[in-house]
Amino acid sequence: MAGGGVAALGVKKERAAEYKGRMTWYVGMTCLIAAVGGAIFGYDIGISGGVTSMDPFLKEFFPVVYRKKNSGGQNNYCKYDNQGLASFTSSLYLAGLVATLGASPVTRNYGRRASIVCGGISFLIGATLNAAAKNLAMLILGRIMLGVGIGFGNQ
Repeated sequence: MAGGGVAALGVKKERAAEYKGRMTWYVGMTCLIAAVGGAIFGYDIGISGGVTSMDPFLKEFFPVVYRKKNSGGQNNYCKYDNQGLASFTSSLYLAGLVATLGASPVTRNYGRRASIVCGGISFLIGATLNAAAKNLAMLILGRIMLGVGIGFGNQ
């Protein structure tokens, strides 16, 4: 029914044949770059899910969760029920949402290049903070910066 929806908007089927658009290198690269934003989100979901169940990570940043995980009498839901762990996981996604909305004026006023550069710098800062994290606050701040980078990249 997509053709019917287009016809209802006033585009005649005869005019569709007049469209001379084609797949170019620029269009292909634009689509590829746009897809990378979604791939980064998906990659982060897989990585953060695996990392949050690793014993060395839990010992370092979430010792309460580590003790719950290694105790025998609880189900898996109760083992990972922790506000800090939830903050770690969700901070990137919330920051990405807010940054996507905030990146719109940057893109409109300064252009796409400035928006992409801001996203890249934010992502680099976030990756550095996460790699050098010594405590939970530093880890969450790194995740927020990663989210800002992903949000700007998606914009």
